[in-house]
Amino acid sequence: MDPKTKNVLGWAITLAVLAVGYAAISFSNSFGQAIPPSSMRTFSVTGQGKAIAIPDVAEFTFEAITQGGKDIASLQSQNTTAINKAIAFVKSEGVADKDIKTNYYNISPDYKTYNCVVPPVVYNSADSNVTSVQSCPPASIVGYTITQSVDVKVRDFTKIGDIMSGIVSNGANQIGQLSFTLDDPTSIQNAARTDAITKAKAEAETMATAGGFRLGKLLSVQEGSSYPYPVYANAMSEGLGGGAVKSAPTPTIQPGSEEVDMTETLQYEIQ
Repeated sequence: MDPKTKNVLGWAITLAVLAVGYAAISFSNSFGQAIPPSSMRTFSVTGQGKAIAIPDVAEFTFEAITQGGKDIASLQSQNTTAINKAIAFVKSEGVADKDIKTNYYNISPDYKTYNCVVPPVVYNSADSNVTSVQSCPPASIVGYTITQSVDVKVRDFTKIGDIMSGIVSNGANQIGQLSFTLDDPTSIQNAARTDAITKAKAEAETMATAGGFRLGKLLSVQEGSSYPYPVYANAMSEGLGGGAVKSAPTPTIQPGSEEVDMTETLQYEIQ
């Protein structure tokens, strides 16, 4: 092989080696970038945070229930007059329109039923076939009941007792259970969330120091939460007789407190 040919062949081999090396490096970098976080050396920590708030909204439901005969128009007129009187009273106590909502209106029939004793079956003695069976009369409609229900939010807790007792003497004849809640829980949730993440970060730093490694990137955050159930007070009143309802002493309302719990799980890369 002449020197010129050897020289060309040498350059070709050198270029081929460089190309293979570059491809290997590129593949290695690409592979490294493609490694998902789950295949890295990672660890997770969990922090539990809580925040306590005083409820700022009281909620309850009142109803006007009207029972009578078959004249539905007359019953509707009576029921509407009663519920409108109750709503007007609530508004006169400073409750805003946005905090009063009709959530239920229903007209249901009232039935008369018969408690029948089925008589013995009479048989024909000749062929033992049934000759007569007496049936019980079907239930019949004797009137209707109209029920209208309204939800109320009260923000001035000093007026809760007066409003609830006043509603009963101003058209309503049933009041549902009183509950307390937060009108906007966002701020209390954020406080609990911040507390949980702060605790989780502190736990991660403690573990890294104890384990002799450094914290890498924060790879993920998973959240769990426990939102408070409404706090209920024992407040149920009925007056279905249709007559005047005697006023009772106004109770002192205590809203208590609500606790929001948050759990934050942080996943870190180990360096």
